[in-house]
Amino acid sequence: MALMNGARLGIAAQSVGVSQAAYTEGLNYARERKQFDTAIIDFPAVYDMLSRMKAKVDAGRAILYQTARYVDIYKALDDIARDRKLTPEERAEQKKYTRLADAFTPLAKGMNSEYANQNAYDAIQIHGGSGFIMEYKSQRLYRDARIFSIYEGTTQLQVVAAIRYITNGTYISIIKEMLEEEVSGEFAGLKERVAKMTILYEECVNTIKEEGNQEKQDFLARRLYEMTADILMSLLILADASKAPHLFTKSANVYVRHAEEEVNGHYLFIKNFKPEDVEFYRQNNREPAE
Repeated sequence: MALMNGARLGIAAQSVGVSQAAYTEGLNYARERKQFDTAIIDFPAVYDMLSRMKAKVDAGRAILYQTARYVDIYKALDDIARDRKLTPEERAEQKKYTRLADAFTPLAKGMNSEYANQNAYDAIQIHGGSGFIMEYKSQRLYRDARIFSIYEGTTQLQVVAAIRYITNGTYISIIKEMLEEEVSGEFAGLKERVAKMTILYEECVNTIKEEGNQEKQDFLARRLYEMTADILMSLLILADASKAPHLFTKSANVYVRHAEEEVNGHYLFIKNFKPEDVEFYRQNNREPAE
């Protein structure tokens, strides 16, 4: 598992790189391509797409770096332990950061690999028909990105790896600790929106735990996983924006709104979902082919 987590972190980094490249290709094309004497980057449908791409790159890089930080700390303590006995404080720190690395790795790998696919898809969409031909790099990025959500554990397996940290309260504790951290005044309103998302998220987690229906939990796990990542990445991008507003203010505003849209949608789905509703999804695949 340690070897696999290392590979997954590497794929998260690859995903961020391709995601950034796809955004850059889309941005450059949108600036140059004109319709009706207007650069298409000035059309709302296009700058909405591009701004979401940029926000996903920045938020994805934030969770990648945070995960890498946790890995660096616990691996450094592992190296020290080979030379001498760790102090009780160091052992506690080693255990803490190993657990954090294990909890964050499936989020970093799963979300960034999905974002790479989404950004590569959107880059082609911005190019229109040109994005599908060999003359432009976006078609290669699309093919490169596709493997990221498959190898070293599909996104579905990242959900399986993360679900125990969802149900045992690990992520909730981390989120609440992060909500205690200060952000710049201009981001206080965004932080409050993330706090409201957290209430909805915790309500969903508690509802599923209290019901004790394993099949329902397994069915809804992907939505819980995405809610977890949306909230954590929102808090990470807000922290980055507080430290470097000239770099991340716009992405923080875009990403938190994106996360809010996702979390609210998942909340409504989970709260209105009954155990017997699983049958619609199970039986829908058993109808005779026409």
